[in-house]
Amino acid sequence: MAPQRFHEQFDQIQRSMPDVPLALGPDDSAEFVYEKGVVLARDGEEARLVEDTVRTHFTEATGLSGDQVRRGSPETNRSGITRIQVGDPGHGDRRGDRAVAHALRALRGHESRAGRRLVSRNHVVSLAVNSCPGDEPVPAPLTQGTNPAPAEGGHDPDTAVDVLVVDNGLTHDYALVPLLAHVQGDLHGTETDAKGNLLQYVGHGTFIAGLVAAVAPNTNITVRNTLNDAGAVLEDEFGQRLFDAVDRNGWPDILSLSAGTSNGRDDGLLGVAAFMEELREQNTLLVAAAGNNSSASPFWPAAYAGLPEYAHAVLSVGALRTDGEYGACFSNYGPWVKAYAPGERLTSTLTGFDAPVPYLYQHSTYDACRYNFTYACTCQSPRHTGVLSEAGTPTSGKADQVMFEGYTHWSGTSFATPVAAGMIAAFMTADKEGDARAARKQLLAGDTAYAEVRGAHVPALLPAGWRPSPVTQLVPPA
Repeated sequence: MAPQRFHEQFDQIQRSMPDVPLALGPDDSAEFVYEKGVVLARDGEEARLVEDTVRTHFTEATGLSGDQVRRGSPETNRSGITRIQVGDPGHGDRRGDRAVAHALRALRGHESRAGRRLVSRNHVVSLAVNSCPGDEPVPAPLTQGTNPAPAEGGHDPDTAVDVLVVDNGLTHDYALVPLLAHVQGDLHGTETDAKGNLLQYVGHGTFIAGLVAAVAPNTNITVRNTLNDAGAVLEDEFGQRLFDAVDRNGWPDILSLSAGTSNGRDDGLLGVAAFMEELREQNTLLVAAAGNNSSASPFWPAAYAGLPEYAHAVLSVGALRTDGEYGACFSNYGPWVKAYAPGERLTSTLTGFDAPVPYLYQHSTYDACRYNFTYACTCQSPRHTGVLSEAGTPTSGKADQVMFEGYTHWSGTSFATPVAAGMIAAFMTADKEGDARAARKQLLAGDTAYAEVRGAHVPALLPAGWRPSPVTQLVPPA
């Protein structure tokens, strides 16, 4: 049986959030994950309208008891969101939630009259590699160095561009890497399991910091451990966590974010609406990953780049394959993705600089690309057997183990994003441009590189230090 990365990761996320019953949506598809039995509304009158409407609808239309409708914690934060319990979270299985579906349906008429969304599922927001990984990290020799290679130029803290990376934290030995000498921020914390194996996605934020530092040496990089819990957080918490991250150091020039979720809609996430409204009034440029579902469905917050009122404040980034000529098989795409950067088999820092660290692969590779591409993509190569894919099979426990000793190859729109952020920061330094949003506009306007993604020619941001490599085209079996 072929691996099922999204469903394997769903189980992994559920284990990381044992007290939050989760469902796949819609209807067991691989589009998003959400909390069962709960919907979100804006604080105040809208929350009261949602609660009253859902109670009436449940009592009169569904036969469910109106007593099931309960408002969540009255605690309010800057996100301005209220949790409303609309059903028993323990009811049913992971293939959708009837109570939540009824609640969304009950508010359709009110939303149509109001001209905006009043209610939402409580989606799980995760690292852009988490719910559907581009691949897992692969050890790289220290002698190979990074790819992109470090650009020329030094670091001057007084003139450096401020880049905030909202991700998971830095690995304990990151300071041993000269490239990361000027990086600061939060440590990840627990990095290994009881057997000493590196936990899944540890080093994600460190890898991203290394890419920014390589492309743009004159940057003040801060990494915040905002997404430490297996890279997953509920939508109603995510907006506040973004506020917390910027509050600690002030609004940066560039905010690099490699996390998000689809939600089946084209108007954003209710849980981050307040943060996005405040971002719009700042000078910060949000550079956000487009996601790894090989889908045209909007992936938020990156897809805010496709909304006119946020287009100046957000750059959404998809991933190119190793030759830079076409999109990577896993990359999301569509008119809401505004630029593409190398995102397949990049090389950056991870961990193991002070002592080798073992890692057990979680997902098995596929015999053929799960998105039906014909080049030797990360779905298939390098081949390995993973714990999650083999759970409950006769080969259970035979996952492949590797050792990390510093540098690592890794793929995903998660990593195309800091490459793009670094190019904007480098442009700001070179052109003495103090406005990241203006720099983004000028960089894209002057960029002459293009790639082909799903038949469309798209802007390609290719840093000078990036070393492309040819791809191997596979011949489909007869």
